[in-house]
Amino acid sequence: MERRCLDCEQPIIGRADKKFCDDACRSNHNNRLHSEETIYLRKVNSILKRNRKILETLNPDGKAKLKRKTLQDEGFDFGYITSTYTTKKGDQYRYCYEYGYLLLGNDEVLLVKR
Repeated sequence: MERRCLDCEQPIIGRADKKFCDDACRSNHNNRLHSEETIYLRKVNSILKRNRKILETLNPDGKAKLKRKTLQDEGFDFGYITSTYTTKKGDQYRYCYEYGYLLLGNDEVLLVKR
């Protein structure tokens, strides 16, 4: 039985365990296998970076209070965070890397920097 390249299906010459005819086919095959995962990760990382940048811009002094709508108007996506911290009182801070926020009453948000 003739072995064929997993990418271009050309006959393979060489070692018995060889799966691809050359590095270009190996690279192309692996890129195609992981493309959906890569696209999703890039999208999430892009949202997290944008959230971090918004928090950094609106919180130059390390602590600030503002309206939730201000964050939303800047394009902040509340569905994406990197971590949470719950205080002994039960307050939950949500973080995008080192910049975080705490949802307060009256649609206010407290911005903090770790």
